[in-house]
Amino acid sequence: MVDDVKEKIRAQSWLDRLTMALLREPQDRDQLLAMLRDAERRELIDSEALAMLEGVLQVSTMRVRDIMVPRSKMVVIEKDATLDEILPIVIESGHSRFPVIGENRDEVVGILLAKDLLPYSFKIDKPLDLCTIVRPATYTPESKRLAVLLREFRLTHKHMALIVDEYGGISGLVTIEDVLEEIVGEIEDEYDIDEEPNIKQNVEGAYLVKALTPIEEFNEYFNANISSEEFDTIGGLIMSKFGYLPKRDDKIDLDRYEFKILNASKRRIRLLQVKAK
Repeated sequence: MVDDVKEKIRAQSWLDRLTMALLREPQDRDQLLAMLRDAERRELIDSEALAMLEGVLQVSTMRVRDIMVPRSKMVVIEKDATLDEILPIVIESGHSRFPVIGENRDEVVGILLAKDLLPYSFKIDKPLDLCTIVRPATYTPESKRLAVLLREFRLTHKHMALIVDEYGGISGLVTIEDVLEEIVGEIEDEYDIDEEPNIKQNVEGAYLVKALTPIEEFNEYFNANISSEEFDTIGGLIMSKFGYLPKRDDKIDLDRYEFKILNASKRRIRLLQVKAK
């Protein structure tokens, strides 16, 4: 009984401190993270809950370009495609939504929902005209914050947005699942360094660099002069140089450095190895 009372007092004390941190303006993000990790150590929240809370905080600072599926990796359907041509694409990709394009990927007619093909699957004589069943496409700039996009998804009940660059061209797409994945997380591997700094020396001459490292921080650490006009993070810049979403062990040279992919999900780069050339 006494132990139960003590535990309740400790829990209440921690909750009081967390409440004060949340109410304070401006909030100290580092202090809040430290408090959440302290709560996990005290077993007031479990490790999965902590990971999701950290994911929420991370999403608040990330932009759409950091997680978008690049243009070259988009699974699209041409507006004149027949049902026989469309079904293999739907089955192989496993997606539920597809941009329908005209002459090129900048000409998006709308978004096709796989479920809207069902009436045509059972009626062979029913002609298919994609332009009559596609849903309106939603567009968003690369620079939009993920937290803002997630709120818009919730308010509009949309699940996909096409990403436009500064010239109005399509640079990629993002889904609500992509955003939620940043909160819920993925299966990690031996190269994960969530508790480590953005840049860390691994072996002599090689460094581990988180893909979300700001380019300004990279430049300061390595005394480099990489432009940050187009991209905020080193991972976003590297992916643009590849022109596609690279896989583990893919390499590319940029400026005076060799970048090797150590960890990449199906959506974005997570961790890089950097060596001076």
